[in-house]
Amino acid sequence: MGKRRFTGLEVSLMVMFSLMTVAAIVLIVLFATGEPGVLKNEPTEEEKFVAQCPNIPHAERVDCYPDGGASQQKCEQRGCCWAPLTESNVPWCFFPANQGYVVESTEEPNRFELRAQLKRLASPSLFGGDVQELALHAEMQTSNRLRFKIYDPHNQRFEVRHEHVKSLTNNPTVPISETLEVTHKPFGLVVHRKGNKKVLFDTRMAPLVFSDQYLQLSARLPSNKVYGLGEHVHRQFLHDMNWKTWPIFTRDSFPNGGTHNIYGHYPFFLCLENETGNSFGVFLMNSNAMEVTLQPAPAVTYRTIGGVLDFYILFGDTPEQVVQEFLELIGKPVMPPYWSLGFQLSRWNYGSLNEVKNTVERNRAVGLPYDIQYTDIDYMEEKKDFTYDKTGFSELPQFADYLHEKGQKYILILDPAIATSKLIGDVPYGSYDRGNEKKVWVTESDGTTPLIGEVWPGETVFPDYTKDACIDWWTDEYERFSKKVKHDALWIDMNEVSSFKQGSSKGCEINNLNYPPYTPSILDNLMYSKTLCMDAKQDWGNHYDVHSLYGYSMVLATEKALQRVFGGNRTLMLTRSSFPGVGKYSGHWLGDNAANWNDIKWAIPGMLEFGLFGIPYIGADICGFFDDSTEELCRRWMQVGAFYPFSRNHNAEGYKPQDPAAYGAESLLVRTSKHYLTIRYTLLPYLYTLFYKAHTTGETVVRPVMHEFFADRATWGVDRQFLWGKYLLITPVLDPGKDTADAYLPDAVWYDYETMEQLSDRKMAVTMYLPADKLGLHIRGGAILPTQRPDVTTTYSRRHPMGLIIALDDNSQAAGELFWDDGDSRGTVETGNHIHYTFSVVLGRLTMQVTKAGYRDPNNIVFENITVLGLPHPPRSVSVTHVGAGASGDNTTSLPNTNIQYDADKKVLFLYGLSLTLGETYVVQWDVAREEYQRINCHPEDVPDEATCKNRGCLWMPSSVDGVPWCYYPPDYGYSVTDTQETNAGMTVDITRNMKYRSSGRPASPDIDKLRVEIRYHSGDMLQFKIWDPATERYEVPVPLSVPEAPETDENKRLYKVVITRKPFGIQVIRKSTGTKIWDSSLPGFTFSDMFIQVSTRLPSEYVYGFGETEHPTYKHNMNYHTWGMFSKDQPPGYKMNCYGVHPFYMGLENTTDAHGVLLLNSNAMDVTFQPTPALTYRTLGGILDFYMVLGPTPEMVVQEYTALIGRPVLPAYWSLGFQLCRYGYANDEEIKTLYEDMRKAGIPYDVQYADIDYLERQMDFVLDSEFKNLPLLVDRMREEGMRFIFILDPAIAGNETEPYPAFDSGLEADVFIKYPKTISNEIVWGKVWPDLPGVIVNDSLDWDEQVKLYRAHAAFPDFFRTSTATWWHNQIRDFYNNTMKFDGLWIDMNEPASFVHGTAAGKCLGDPRLENPPYMPPLESKHMGLNHKTLCMNSEQILSNGKAVRHYDVHNLYGWSHTKPTYDALLSVTGKRGIVVTRSTYPSSGKWAGHWLGDNNSSWDQLFKSIIGMLEFSLFGISYTGADICGFFNPSEYEMCLRWMQLGAFYPYSRNHNGKGNPRQDPVAWNATFAEASRKVLNVRYTLLPYLYTLMFEAHAKGSTVVRPLLHEFVNDPNTWQIYRQFLWGPALLITPALDKGATEVFCYIPDARWYDYYTAKDIGVRGQTHLMPAPLDHINLHVRGGHILPWQKPENTTAYSRKNPLGLIVALSDNGTAQGSFFWDDGEGIDTVGRTEYLLTSFAVESNTLTSTILQTSLAPEHGLFLGVVKIWGAGTSKISHATLTDEHGTHHPLHVEHNVDTEELLVDVTSRNITMNAPFALQWQPDSL
Repeated sequence: MGKRRFTGLEVSLMVMFSLMTVAAIVLIVLFATGEPGVLKNEPTEEEKFVAQCPNIPHAERVDCYPDGGASQQKCEQRGCCWAPLTESNVPWCFFPANQGYVVESTEEPNRFELRAQLKRLASPSLFGGDVQELALHAEMQTSNRLRFKIYDPHNQRFEVRHEHVKSLTNNPTVPISETLEVTHKPFGLVVHRKGNKKVLFDTRMAPLVFSDQYLQLSARLPSNKVYGLGEHVHRQFLHDMNWKTWPIFTRDSFPNGGTHNIYGHYPFFLCLENETGNSFGVFLMNSNAMEVTLQPAPAVTYRTIGGVLDFYILFGDTPEQVVQEFLELIGKPVMPPYWSLGFQLSRWNYGSLNEVKNTVERNRAVGLPYDIQYTDIDYMEEKKDFTYDKTGFSELPQFADYLHEKGQKYILILDPAIATSKLIGDVPYGSYDRGNEKKVWVTESDGTTPLIGEVWPGETVFPDYTKDACIDWWTDEYERFSKKVKHDALWIDMNEVSSFKQGSSKGCEINNLNYPPYTPSILDNLMYSKTLCMDAKQDWGNHYDVHSLYGYSMVLATEKALQRVFGGNRTLMLTRSSFPGVGKYSGHWLGDNAANWNDIKWAIPGMLEFGLFGIPYIGADICGFFDDSTEELCRRWMQVGAFYPFSRNHNAEGYKPQDPAAYGAESLLVRTSKHYLTIRYTLLPYLYTLFYKAHTTGETVVRPVMHEFFADRATWGVDRQFLWGKYLLITPVLDPGKDTADAYLPDAVWYDYETMEQLSDRKMAVTMYLPADKLGLHIRGGAILPTQRPDVTTTYSRRHPMGLIIALDDNSQAAGELFWDDGDSRGTVETGNHIHYTFSVVLGRLTMQVTKAGYRDPNNIVFENITVLGLPHPPRSVSVTHVGAGASGDNTTSLPNTNIQYDADKKVLFLYGLSLTLGETYVVQWDVAREEYQRINCHPEDVPDEATCKNRGCLWMPSSVDGVPWCYYPPDYGYSVTDTQETNAGMTVDITRNMKYRSSGRPASPDIDKLRVEIRYHSGDMLQFKIWDPATERYEVPVPLSVPEAPETDENKRLYKVVITRKPFGIQVIRKSTGTKIWDSSLPGFTFSDMFIQVSTRLPSEYVYGFGETEHPTYKHNMNYHTWGMFSKDQPPGYKMNCYGVHPFYMGLENTTDAHGVLLLNSNAMDVTFQPTPALTYRTLGGILDFYMVLGPTPEMVVQEYTALIGRPVLPAYWSLGFQLCRYGYANDEEIKTLYEDMRKAGIPYDVQYADIDYLERQMDFVLDSEFKNLPLLVDRMREEGMRFIFILDPAIAGNETEPYPAFDSGLEADVFIKYPKTISNEIVWGKVWPDLPGVIVNDSLDWDEQVKLYRAHAAFPDFFRTSTATWWHNQIRDFYNNTMKFDGLWIDMNEPASFVHGTAAGKCLGDPRLENPPYMPPLESKHMGLNHKTLCMNSEQILSNGKAVRHYDVHNLYGWSHTKPTYDALLSVTGKRGIVVTRSTYPSSGKWAGHWLGDNNSSWDQLFKSIIGMLEFSLFGISYTGADICGFFNPSEYEMCLRWMQLGAFYPYSRNHNGKGNPRQDPVAWNATFAEASRKVLNVRYTLLPYLYTLMFEAHAKGSTVVRPLLHEFVNDPNTWQIYRQFLWGPALLITPALDKGATEVFCYIPDARWYDYYTAKDIGVRGQTHLMPAPLDHINLHVRGGHILPWQKPENTTAYSRKNPLGLIVALSDNGTAQGSFFWDDGEGIDTVGRTEYLLTSFAVESNTLTSTILQTSLAPEHGLFLGVVKIWGAGTSKISHATLTDEHGTHHPLHVEHNVDTEELLVDVTSRNITMNAPFALQWQPDSL
């Protein structure tokens, strides 16, 4: 049945019925509700919204109605708070607490990143288009840069395409949790300073607003010291925070002092937090129109109308560092050509080229320094780009040649806008036509039609520089034009972009781009005013988004054009419109100012701000652009403009000429202009160097005073003065009719540049008298300014000699640097084609150190003159050393008096006629030590009075200088020569005391009137001079030294000559090659009495290293009157505390970079005093003076020669280079067992376990405690598993035992214990040390002295000088090894010798009281207690091996030395293996038998760097096997500190973690898994490199080389290395830079001038000869391998027993020229004297021409100890692909090898393992790039 269909009538009736039904329902509803026809719905969330209005300070209100016209109704409609005030600036309508966003979720992909999803809280909208869901991405990009971006995750919005920022790679080291906190409801961000957690940027003060065309973020700041934001005219540098709103949007507008936006777009500010200098910067990467409001909270509010919120927070410790961080982000400034720093002339509309030439000629005629002439748009044909006026400027193509003839340059202008009209004569305008053809113009909103505007040539189009085709067109047009009109650089203008039509010739459409919902407070309140329509299209996006990038994109395009035209020449670009990053390519001027006194003032804040923005090439139009300049204004402006980096006089058409000569050739204006431009040209080398620093590090050139003196609040607002760099202060007159200027002089020494006189004022406001022709110009003390004789152009001045102005600071020091290249070529910094100097003055020594010599100036420039300001006294002499120019490397000459002038009134030294070649290193020394510094202290005991002083026959004169002695010796105090006998082997001299003076003033120590001096020429590089009493035998040190059998009698072979001064007597040792006096004791005060001997010597420099054992805070000694006592003592390391050993040896570094060493062979208590002369005074309490001097001449040779004298360092067993664990306080053997097993489970490399005295029964030697009864079995097990065991032995032997105690009993029988002399009592001198009495229970709660009294046994001290004692000691060690437990090494402690009572247990020492409390007491710890404090009586007697009796007074310091050899001999004899002995007390030659640890240190951060100093010093002392207790002995350690110490300690030669009783464990498995893993990681590196370390130990043993090596030993020609002690080397090739400070995540690493590879990445780090900031995350220590060296390595294992079995690898680190060398030593690892028996392998390696060869120097190795070659890592192999290598073995067989080549890191891996190539035979390994 079919479906029924309705008729048309039926359908109509049905529709009508339906409509009537609906109408009826509506009527019913209306009737029921009583309301007109609206259906009632539920209110929305926004309609429900009730503002939560907080009670907040007025200063913290954030404006909720920034568009103006707020009323209560309008305010509340926005959901905001209304609270009217009488203050008009404070917002009446402000945000509530319950708007904004909440955090929906967060995630942290890693420690450095954070992501969050945000959702908008329901609330009314401000301007519509609110984005409901947002995303946050925050990341720590570097340790000092935080980025956070808030964006729409669902819709792509415009983001700035920044050319430099996109090229950066992140290098995070600081967890983001350290700097950023996110609050969730409502959403907010809190940025903290890492470390102190200070809040810097807190957005919680107001809600985030994020809509399509209105984005707002507010943040509270920690300080109101805000600088930056631009571009505007800020009338002051320091911002006014009183509700100031600054619009940011590029605009062609006059810089007339209003708050409107002008040419550039800079949403960056810097905030100084406080007087510490801590600062931060905030950069919003957003190019949309915006405004920034500053309010008194203090706080900042950003309002931008597009894009995203992309913030960068830059952290700095100083304002200058913040700028450097900002420039690291956006791009460091361009290096301008040298000539661009010359003075420049320009004007708009000269009218004709003839008038331009007239201007040039009249300024040439007056002799004005003047480099550059400009032409403005008037040179063009009808103001059209790429044309020139064939009538008025017909000779323009030849104009550049005209200028070049006189050494001048020509710059012309181009605007972006291109005319649409034809050229004159209806000639096609090719530039326009070709642009049309390539479609390069900005278009209307349709994306096709070129937008038409109007600029200078009339109707124009606008190039779209964001389009590649446009860049090509622009480059092509510029190249075409440059061939027509020669010129030297380019000035680009009108690129905001500017148009004289509002938007376009058609107007602008009404839409939300041209008329957005909110318009920031920009000029005219119209987006397209004087520019293009905002809906115009560019390649990067809508003009609405990219308008402020127009100038930036034009700069990028112009840079390509300039590179095309000028090629390798640097040229110059100058732009009016700019954006962050423009400074990487261009300079900027401050725009079209006017000739008035306001604009001359406001130029300074403008320059300072562009320094912050990264455009240091900056200046204002001198004398003003608009209006006629008065003579006074122009004169004052020429004065200050001479110190603008960009120094150009420029004015507009229609106004009077204002070039200097226009005011008259004889005018005051010309004279003062010439004067200050001459000063500018003199200082151009300094200014050029500042630009180099800006280019390389981001430092500012024109610098706010605040940047240098931030600790002084008075500087925070200084903006009427400015600095060039650190050192030149410019103070101009900026007001009419004034001859004074109100100025501020910060806290420094200041010198008037023109008079050279030192100012008396500092840290105060002053009024400077500056008459009409003067400007204030002052040099800061501490400066070294490079200068050059000036001329009228830089072309000529660059040919002239250079000079230096040295301005000494409060410490008579100064520093500076110089960068020099050809001034014009591109990339000279990056290619190394330049010269770089560092200059320093310390104590009258100027070092002119070349750090880069990659350029040779064709003008053969020399440094001609040096001027030294602030020199208090005239020099007695001046010497010049040409480093590296003599037969032995250097050449020193004395400067004739005719070349020296001293102005006593001004205290200025002038050195003339020097002729020091540019590019070479020199040292200039002036001997000007002040009179006080010559004084030798006559009363070193305590502070004397005048009567006591004169009683000694000495002089008395108070001094205001700290440390200078008031009581000092007269010039003739001492001895005089009575007889001299000289031979070709030395000389003998008799001397007699000057009887004119009384005795030394110490009646208990009578003077010896007649002495003998013997000088012996032992070798060409060593001499000895000995002074003694020929009438009475005196004690001499019984330590045998190795001196040549025959002296060096050939004077020509000796590096030295010796001169005797007769009255007063003195010895002068002169280095013949340089004439340097390295020893000169012809000083007053030489004293030789029975118990007090004193001698002083002048030193050749202040660079002195050594003397010990004392904790020194620096490696190089401080010469400012510091005295160091030396007397061995059980004293933990501490400042000025004499510690365990005595080493009267120092190394001196001469100014010529030669080095020498001096040993005083004297073992009595002594001290040494340094003074700034520089001079050194020795004082010793007995014996004789017996000096040995070695002449080097290199630092490393000094150590080699010294150890040849005292004995080469012991070769330790291989296993002793493994990691070691110990603690004082193991309760039982189970604790040791548990530790051992935990370490094994953790897989941490570990070779040696110790037991401290707790394993001994009542701390008695050789008796095992019952709690450790299972220790022997544990030791056996450990040794079977590849471990080694060392236990401790103290020398003191308990003497109160009731049961037989073999050690004491047999010792008593053998008469081995120290006694009094028989003339006194013949009794044992009893002390008390660790052994307890039998049967006592120790109460640890009692104080220490009470415990000693009640519980400690009497202890006897073996006299190890006796042969019988050595035998007894050997027997005890043998019996313990055979009968109790095995061991592999011995640790001897408490051998100073230490006692817990003073002198004797009986309480009083017998015998001569003078020995216990001598007439002179050195400044020793507890010196008031006497020499016997914590040790034996000085009257005790010891018996030398020859049977001679000596006083402990004389040999106390030798006790540890005497203890060491018997212990070493016993160890070798008993174990039959080499092992290792570690001793606490040492003396010269102890290193022959033992290593040393640095004692019972503290768990404190300072001990990390002090341990490096200690190791460096013991390297000098000939003890290579050294290290400190890792993580500290006393006090609990901290996690971070212990981890950093594990990293450092992994590179101690003696690497042991050891802590004290009662402290928590600190071994690697005591913390957590992260700590254990970090320890494993760094110890694996150590174990990998053990073959290299062992080879270094062999070289120390065989040649005396250092293992832990100061940088100065390898890079002595670089003075920067002379004071480095927070880094060290392993041998010559491994640079170790640990993190040594709490919270450090970066370290400053000095990279010497060599190629260096990162150990972890194998990459060349590309840095050399400079300090470099390197990341140092908590699990990382920076290691670098030096190019040119080969390091052997092995795969690490848990112990060396296993690692030694692995194949041997090589790290081949190639030098710049592809070479490398190294060596490898190998033996069985523990055999006795394998070197002496030649049972070892020694191989040398060399690389040349891509071939590694091995040469066998010695091979007598048993087969079972042989090694095979493994993986060879070749670093620096290049980027040309290498696929194959070939090894040729000893038989000539070629083995093809597969390789892995990483062309990014340039590492080539060659695995030879499978070829079984033995290391015992020579081989050659060759590789070549595939392309060859």
